[in-house]
Amino acid sequence: MIEPFADADGLVRVYPAHQPDGTGIVWAHGGGFAFGDLDMPESDWVARQLAARGTTVVSVDYRLAPVSGGMFGWDVPARAGAHFPAPSDDMLAAWAWTVENADRLGVDPARLAIGGTSAGGNLAAGAVLRLIAHGAPALPALVVLAYPTLLAVQPQPGPELRAALDASPDADRFTPAVVLAMYENYVGGPVDDAPVGAVPGLASTADLAAFPPTLMINDDVDELRVSGEAFAAALRDAGREVDVVTEPGTTHGHLNRPDEPAASVSIDRIATRLGALSTRLPSTSS
Repeated sequence: MIEPFADADGLVRVYPAHQPDGTGIVWAHGGGFAFGDLDMPESDWVARQLAARGTTVVSVDYRLAPVSGGMFGWDVPARAGAHFPAPSDDMLAAWAWTVENADRLGVDPARLAIGGTSAGGNLAAGAVLRLIAHGAPALPALVVLAYPTLLAVQPQPGPELRAALDASPDADRFTPAVVLAMYENYVGGPVDDAPVGAVPGLASTADLAAFPPTLMINDDVDELRVSGEAFAAALRDAGREVDVVTEPGTTHGHLNRPDEPAASVSIDRIATRLGALSTRLPSTSS
């Protein structure tokens, strides 16, 4: 087994597959755009689990948004950071580096995916939309979005989800006000004119016309599920392939808690989809 190693001047940490099957994924952790790192379980543990199943993982150490003291009502110290498009640019740079180094990494470019958790799911989806807009010659073979946040102005949850959140106050962390503040911090101001690269849930049918096949894994009792479901509906309206799974009984961030059985269930789902990728490169034409 080859140990993970840093590359691309520290932008990425590569987790070589134990028994490579030619698949790869560029992966982004979550953390509200302002927090998180490559050592958190939804980055490191996920990468190690997928590598053990044959997929080479390129985990992205993207630049984080700034932190103001007491942000979101949390007891956190202030820290400088970078607004959009810097974190998204890092995702695109990591994607380009992985494509350029696919042979060295033992990855078939036609079986290379992109994905992430929570805010990292946003970065993955936003990077794909920017690739499409820029006319990239080839797109990811698969997009994996785990409990993503995709809308700055979050729709209200339906009655069933609202009741579940009310019954689990600790899970009710992503109110519309918190999510809006998170995005305003990410883009560095009002979100009214934010591009779809920053808020993928705003993408039009035309924007999504070439979006790759997508696997979305939502958490059960999680207000962010609403934005994920809205994005999945938009993909379907655009005639794109999307599979949506809600892991029963989970709250936001279950891949960051490997001791929960659902975490391994989700890893198996992702690994199965990656293993089934064909050798046909997706194209920017729908």
